[in-house]
Amino acid sequence: MTPGDCEIQHLVVHSRNNCYLLNDEQMRGIKETSVSQILEPGIYILRIKSGTFGYGSNICPSGEPVVLLWICGGKVKNKKTKIPVEQTWSTLNGYNETLTLEVLETATLYSFFVDTYPDDNEGELTVSVARLYSGTL
Repeated sequence: MTPGDCEIQHLVVHSRNNCYLLNDEQMRGIKETSVSQILEPGIYILRIKSGTFGYGSNICPSGEPVVLLWICGGKVKNKKTKIPVEQTWSTLNGYNETLTLEVLETATLYSFFVDTYPDDNEGELTVSVARLYSGTL
């Protein structure tokens, strides 16, 4: 490959074959572990305001600004997909990334991390949840 060239590969992700099943107990665990907030109908912009998720090891000693989001319990529309759904998952990666949601029915936002060994984790981050207004965007 020479400078300026590009190689593209495509990954096909199958909705059944590549789906990791979360059972009821795991879903309850996410709800119990997460920080949650009720979202009333309106337009919201979510972003990481400050902080990091630290793995507590040499893998990423300064931490990483990343968080997982699960929105459920009422109809919402991610403004990027424009599809109304009753639950959705998303991530925020970095301080400049935002998620814009149109909440059509009262829903709950769950914010959390996943890790294989959380006992050595360090730090925390703040997710900013800005409600713009109750109309549509």
